[in-house]
Amino acid sequence: MSECISKVFIYNGEVKLGDEFEALYPKSEKVLYEVIRVIHGKPLFLKEHLERLKNSIDFAGVKMNFLEKGIRQNILKLIKENSMEIGNIKLIMDEHNTLVYCVKHSYPSEEMYNSGVKTILYFGERENPNAKVVNKSFRQVIDEKLKETNSYEAILVNKDGYITEGSKSNIFMLRENYVFTAPIKAVLPGITREMIIKACENIGLVVIEKNIHYKDLVELDGLFISGTSPKVLPINDVQGEKFNSANNKIIKGIMKEFDKIIIDDLAKFNYI
Repeated sequence: MSECISKVFIYNGEVKLGDEFEALYPKSEKVLYEVIRVIHGKPLFLKEHLERLKNSIDFAGVKMNFLEKGIRQNILKLIKENSMEIGNIKLIMDEHNTLVYCVKHSYPSEEMYNSGVKTILYFGERENPNAKVVNKSFRQVIDEKLKETNSYEAILVNKDGYITEGSKSNIFMLRENYVFTAPIKAVLPGITREMIIKACENIGLVVIEKNIHYKDLVELDGLFISGTSPKVLPINDVQGEKFNSANNKIIKGIMKEFDKIIIDDLAKFNYI
């Protein structure tokens, strides 16, 4: 089944039909990617996403033809060609090619935001946490574990027992009035993560980058997932350990402030 769900996609600046996707998908071992959310026909945090893509290219140590203006135009072309109002766009690059296409999205339900979601611990880590590199085998193993346990996300634990991030998200943890997250060198420095930290600072919260051992989870007041699709999503269960994160006033405040940041970014977006 093709990852591309749109009737057309953009390949090196050209509009292509969806049934051509598999044949044109990059065959390189090093494929970098970025996932961008579209709301009301506008790509959210586009400037920041493109900056991160450039950083991923630098971290991965590969030569790619990165032209920010051209990539931006390709993204807007995809939105226009597919009359896209809401959803997720995936941008992938290798040494020679750039593809932009619509991917399946799954946004949390109102019930998930109100009650929180179930997670598991997965003892493993990304090969290169600072770059978004496609790793299909890693994703497949995680997806099987999530399906087996009927869980929303897997929280990654490194060889030393410290929590790093989610398999497709960042993790934030609360204790008293402090917000903790793993040091940036150990995680994928997501755009949503960056904006969550900004939201916390806006409402006077102190964010501390610190290694938290998985055995110390019981001492937390709550924790949440952040990412392109989930935004700020409370966690109610980690490997059977229960949390009342959805009713935590601090987490509710972060959710509200993050939504304000989204509204402001969309209002400032210019198609030109």
